[in-house]
Amino acid sequence: MTDDQLSFDLADLITPQYAPEATIQERYSAWIAANPWVLDAMEHLIGAWLAAGHKRAGVKQAWEVLRWQYGRTTGDTFKANNTWTSRVARDLLARHPEWSEYIETRELRAA
Repeated sequence: MTDDQLSFDLADLITPQYAPEATIQERYSAWIAANPWVLDAMEHLIGAWLAAGHKRAGVKQAWEVLRWQYGRTTGDTFKANNTWTSRVARDLLARHPEWSEYIETRELRAA
């Protein structure tokens, strides 16, 4: 990928407040609602990967590319929980059901 292919809108990350007893899903939902651009960026990365002819797409791989690009662009750390990648994968599949043969998901262990 060239820098042109990696360019997308990166906004400041917002860390929402949530109760200490909130579930992973509740924390993720609050975080992604506060940072909707993350799904758009992930959609861009996965879409570009699949358009290049790849038969499998790793959401964790794209997560790390986004982390790298965010740090390079903003000079800040992409503070995003790695446990959310499985939820990002599900959100991407909700947006693009046709990607289900390219993105593997497993049963969630925690709510």
